[in-house]
Amino acid sequence: MSAAERLLEELASIPSVSGQEERACRHLRDALSSLGWQDPFLDEVGNVVATRGRGERELLLVGHVDTVPGGPPLRRDGRILWGRGTVDAKGPLCALVVGGGRARLPEGWRLTFVGAVGEERDSRGMRHRLPRHTPCGCVIGEPSGTDGVTLAYRGRLLLRLSARDGGAHRSGSAGPLTACLRAAAAVLDEVELRDDKTAPLAARTSGAVAFMEGREEGARHALVELDLRLPLGADPEEWLRNLEILATLQQVELEVVDSVAAAERPKNDPAVLAFRTAVRSVLGTAPRLLAKGGTADFNLAAAWGCPLVAYGPGDSKLDHTDQERLNLDDLETATTVVERALSAFAASERA
Repeated sequence: MSAAERLLEELASIPSVSGQEERACRHLRDALSSLGWQDPFLDEVGNVVATRGRGERELLLVGHVDTVPGGPPLRRDGRILWGRGTVDAKGPLCALVVGGGRARLPEGWRLTFVGAVGEERDSRGMRHRLPRHTPCGCVIGEPSGTDGVTLAYRGRLLLRLSARDGGAHRSGSAGPLTACLRAAAAVLDEVELRDDKTAPLAARTSGAVAFMEGREEGARHALVELDLRLPLGADPEEWLRNLEILATLQQVELEVVDSVAAAERPKNDPAVLAFRTAVRSVLGTAPRLLAKGGTADFNLAAAWGCPLVAYGPGDSKLDHTDQERLNLDDLETATTVVERALSAFAASERA
């Protein structure tokens, strides 16, 4: 069994739903020294951090340890590993760890690895690292398929609508539950009106209810969380101003849980070029260039203004499903791509 396979099987066996990543993070920290990394530790919010090399120029690798709940039971079926996180995103994380541990580093460079917490919820791990780095390049571990290179993600607004009162008869006052549902419906209608259904996914809007609860008895209360995806070029602040009006009309409080702008890198970005070249050299085919419909720590990393790309094994259509599984041969291929791409990026004068 290869180092990447072993690490993935170990990590996938440890549940790490957002907010409950500590055991998986401690296991990852303890494994890093044997995989070429130095001085691994857990930072103040629980991220796993380690380095290679002592140069002043930093190349940052970021994968996330947390997952959503559920998923298929962990099992191995030949070269297929089933289980929550195998695709999103412990498989890509393991490719970064092992490939990064093998990459050649020219003098003056150092690699930093971050196993981030909270990506599936509010990206608290990545937000904590943002002011602590000034990288010359960044690679985000997310599933793109071995032959795919991701250069864009949609933005996100995660909103919480809430209302409460001291109680009333429904014949005289419809109450907080009805108000929150009406406000949520108005927001989703607005999203639908703005959606260009003829555009590629990264240029479209979408919205869904992520969570809801309430009680229509005694002191009444209600809460609805909405997960909205914003297209490339959208201004989250402009969207928010309009949506706050819709909530106010229903006498519902609107709270922003998370707000992230869409992000995109050009095809000739040095990090993108390094991975395009590595995919071509390993697979012998031209890579697919991807613009994703979701949102990732990629969006936050764009604030650094450095070369940026996302890459990792796995079919993103299996994210968050009960069919989540990864071909371990793809993990090996992706690990080789990462090793070659990082070596080439650090050696390039363009970096």
